[in-house]
Amino acid sequence: MTTRETIPVTAEGHQRLNKELHKLKSEERPAVIEAIAEARSHGDLKENAEYHAAREKQGFIEARINYLEDRLSRAQVITFDKVSPDSVRFGAWVDLEDEESGEEKKFRIVGELEADIDNNLLSISSPMGKALLGKKLDDIVEIRVPKGIREYVIINIRYQKANN
Repeated sequence: MTTRETIPVTAEGHQRLNKELHKLKSEERPAVIEAIAEARSHGDLKENAEYHAAREKQGFIEARINYLEDRLSRAQVITFDKVSPDSVRFGAWVDLEDEESGEEKKFRIVGELEADIDNNLLSISSPMGKALLGKKLDDIVEIRVPKGIREYVIINIRYQKANN
């Protein structure tokens, strides 16, 4: 990616990604360098599985470091101190109720860099994220899923204030 456009990120996401970057640089990178040195000391590198595994891991670590450094250098931290919870925008926590089953779900609308569906962090550019943007309390949101269309009612919208 050669574009230098900014990437929206929440303060919490920015902090979490910086911690990951710090851990990669201060713990994981030195550990893999040590593992490579240890594997080298065992002799013939052509058939040394430990060496090849450590080099592969080093490649993943370096790629992740480069990715995070690039993205964090372009990150624009969005705060929510003056946002009123009248509609869904970037950074909102949104509680939804499935119209059919009554099941409740909670998501936060975040940038692509910090999206993590396992932690209910939904990308602003995902189909569900796009469908939620601009909606208000008690609005019905139609989401296309593999089994058809699901309808959800927005039952709560809130924004976390920055901890100053």
